[in-house]
Amino acid sequence: MTYKLYLDNPYLREIDARIVDKTYKDGKYYIKLNRTIFYPHLSGGQPGDKGTINGINVIEVYEDNLDIIHVTKDNIHSDKVMLAIDWENRLDNMQQHTGQHLLSAAFYKLYNGETIGFHIGQDYVYIDVTLPELTDYEAEKIEIYTNRVIASNFEIKSYYIEKNDIEKIPVRKQPTVNSNIRIVEIDNIDFSPCAGTHLRSTGEIGIIKIRKWEKYKGNIRIEFICGNRALYDYRWKNKMINDIGILLSSKDLDVLEKIKILYTQKEELEKSNKSLREELYIYKGEDLLRHSITINNTSFISKVFDNMDLKEINFISNYLNNSNTIVQLYGSTYEDKGQFLISVSKDLDINLKNILKEVSEEFDIKGGGSPQTVQGGCSIESLEKLLNSFFLKIKALL
Repeated sequence: MTYKLYLDNPYLREIDARIVDKTYKDGKYYIKLNRTIFYPHLSGGQPGDKGTINGINVIEVYEDNLDIIHVTKDNIHSDKVMLAIDWENRLDNMQQHTGQHLLSAAFYKLYNGETIGFHIGQDYVYIDVTLPELTDYEAEKIEIYTNRVIASNFEIKSYYIEKNDIEKIPVRKQPTVNSNIRIVEIDNIDFSPCAGTHLRSTGEIGIIKIRKWEKYKGNIRIEFICGNRALYDYRWKNKMINDIGILLSSKDLDVLEKIKILYTQKEELEKSNKSLREELYIYKGEDLLRHSITINNTSFISKVFDNMDLKEINFISNYLNNSNTIVQLYGSTYEDKGQFLISVSKDLDINLKNILKEVSEEFDIKGGGSPQTVQGGCSIESLEKLLNSFFLKIKALL
């Protein structure tokens, strides 16, 4: 059994230890120690520690029954070793995990919301709370409560109890083990069964900031950050707001209103631009129709556009199909790729999906569509020949 020093003193950064077992498998060494300060990955939802053994990087740490397994790529040629953890990573995990306990306690005390999910990610932390919704006012009230507890610097302690003593403590959730139950207590504010590493006082959390929330499987998922993560989050957001303010020649408090005005202007310009582009497409369509050829009372248009999106081509095609007996064969060299769109008017008894299948046997293309319109991609080099193949097959059916 590995003695877990991180539970007794999570502030230990370096210790000596002894290797009791070592296994080599699939290019990695799996090491058991008589004691460790490395917290195992995702034990109770908390990420594992980073660090070294005799200067060699530990790439993974996990639990194996009562043992803690340390995984390295390089061999360690000594039974006596020195362990060192990445303190900044440990402190971050403790700030997030202890902050989660306090935040969960606040939701339970203020709104009777139970925490049923918890995750510490690389950039953010979230809890899933049994509430149907959460308002801005309620979130602000939670933040005020938790940060006042932080400022009061209440003591945080951990201790062990047995199952028959659980009724004597107002635990926020029931333990998952039946004996040797570890309780993390925030000075008579919160009692929670937990095997994680935690801070000595609420003041060390620094700050709790709720970033956002959303409905998730009938509950509310709250994303938040604590301590140094919250400071970093504020730092980059403050810089971004200031930079936007300079760009807009606006004070930071006025930035949102200025952006709303610009967004409204952008929407109006897009509507105007769309209207003008549609008029242009109609003009292009009429021009294409004037230069079409007629075969068996059917107009044929064949055109390869330079860097024109299929959406724009499709607008022209739909416009001309509405009032003409017509076959349209379009290609485009859009963003250095070959694209095609083939369309026939509804009064023509031609199934373009069948023709596309035939053409696919001649050319390396990807595409699909309906009996009336097909489109897809091909090489730029084969575009002209592909359009001609469609032309000949359609012509043969008229």
